[in-house]
Amino acid sequence: MTRYTVVYLEPVPEDVAGIVRSRLPEGFDLIIRRAGEPVEAVLPQADFALVATTPLPGSAFASAPRLRLVQHQGVGYNQTDVGAAAARGIPVALCPAGTSIGVAEHVFLLILALYKRLREADGSMRQGMFFQWELRSRSFEMYGKTMAIIGLGRIGREVAKRSQAFGLRLIYSDLHRAPAEVERDYGATFVSFEECLVRSDILSLHLPLTQATHHLIGRQELSRMKPAAVLINTARGPLVDEIALVEALQSRQIAGAGLDVYEAEPPPQDHPLFRLENVVLTPHIAAGTRDALVAKMDACFENMQRIIRGEPPVDLVAG
Repeated sequence: MTRYTVVYLEPVPEDVAGIVRSRLPEGFDLIIRRAGEPVEAVLPQADFALVATTPLPGSAFASAPRLRLVQHQGVGYNQTDVGAAAARGIPVALCPAGTSIGVAEHVFLLILALYKRLREADGSMRQGMFFQWELRSRSFEMYGKTMAIIGLGRIGREVAKRSQAFGLRLIYSDLHRAPAEVERDYGATFVSFEECLVRSDILSLHLPLTQATHHLIGRQELSRMKPAAVLINTARGPLVDEIALVEALQSRQIAGAGLDVYEAEPPPQDHPLFRLENVVLTPHIAAGTRDALVAKMDACFENMQRIIRGEPPVDLVAG
């Protein structure tokens, strides 16, 4: 029986590696790149490369004579040289599976943490204080607030679905307006991007990173938002100009921000975001659940099996 080698380019801890191994199909072997090990050192063994955030420059493909597919375990691929892969006849595929629910739940985790002053409440308790009244004037409920979703795609719709349970008024902006039945089902009203900025109490970003969306939220956009508004970014860090965001948070131009993604990951230890109390930060973990990892591995390995069966892989990136 022919065996196939999957090289996982992420130097993940053993408990995560165990989950990945548990989903391997029959006839597949797994190699996990060690921390600090050059990508070019492991790719020669790869029939399939599985990648999340590790950069794959064009030069790496010269060391991969057996490579039949680059399979991303998520939907971001800006660090992979797709053109170089295509030039060598290597397809690059994405994995939408296992992302939407975790990210949508994380959006509300960040909103609630900001609205309920979770950092201050937890921190004060651990220091022996009991702020039963001190946080009250600065805490809020989501009910009745206006939430703007920028990008009503797969994840945006999961966020919209959950917004109904909180009694939020929902507006959205997108390049393409959703069908009338989708708007009706989610109670979502289509407005301009500018109107989303001006009207929203909560602005949540759900767009891919492209030249057009880079720094979509900058000084001008932040200046249009309400002073009581909060910005949520679980999509891609460079959608937001972080320097402008820091300035807006410091000056209270907006009330707060919940971020799971950053322009540089990880951010430098001296990043000014770390010194602000009106921001909640998580380390790109919105889709980072055990449930999501299982779903992703099953989908990724199925795509590899499609190639073995002579079928075209799904969710291909155009080279």
